Amino acid sequence: MTHVTDSRPVTLDKDVDGKNADDNGLDGKDADGTGADGLDEEALTGPVRDDLFGDITVLLNDEEGWVEVLGDAIPPVAVDRAPEAETEDHVPIGTRDPARLTMTVDGEPVALVPSKGKLSRRSYAVDVTRGGTVYRLVPDSIAGSRLLKDGQHLGDFSSDGDGRVLAEWKEGADVAPADASVGYALAAAFGTGGQPMWMVAIEAAAELLPG
Repeated sequence: MTHVTDSRPVTLDKDVDGKNADDNGLDGKDADGTGADGLDEEALTGPVRDDLFGDITVLLNDEEGWVEVLGDAIPPVAVDRAPEAETEDHVPIGTRDPARLTMTVDGEPVALVPSKGKLSRRSYAVDVTRGGTVYRLVPDSIAGSRLLKDGQHLGDFSSDGDGRVLAEWKEGADVAPADASVGYALAAAFGTGGQPMWMVAIEAAAELLPG
């Protein structure tokens, strides 16, 4: 699914409920045909309500290759794919090649290093280094991934790769606004979850069976 911002408009196929934008039954438009928030009438921002930081908007453009995370209580984050990058359909932002990706937190570049993504869940980890802080988003179930900050478990994220992200913060964790921005951005850009190695092995063996 493709999302938009004011500065980088694109066309969206569906609204939040999975209906076409033309038949969603919502009026909410200004006289100039834009929505009440000033975006094109087909734009979907889809803010989620975070338990700690209020409304957070996650924007994904899988065609052009960028993710933005915005919110009044958090610093903005952007992840961008280089135009010349070869893309893979199963990666929301299109690539896991660190040489073809850039990321900024509050306008400042950070080091973004996705693992290649092979058989094990750990091979789908994504690391971000900001100053002296190291973040890691790594799958820990079929659908979800955990966010670590300097090895400490902050919370759990889930995203199907459509730009919609859900977060559940670990009770008692000391979560800073930038932590949330990074977690939402990584979940949106790379998706979450992964099959355990034994399940992958069974599926691979099944494909080799005749008939």
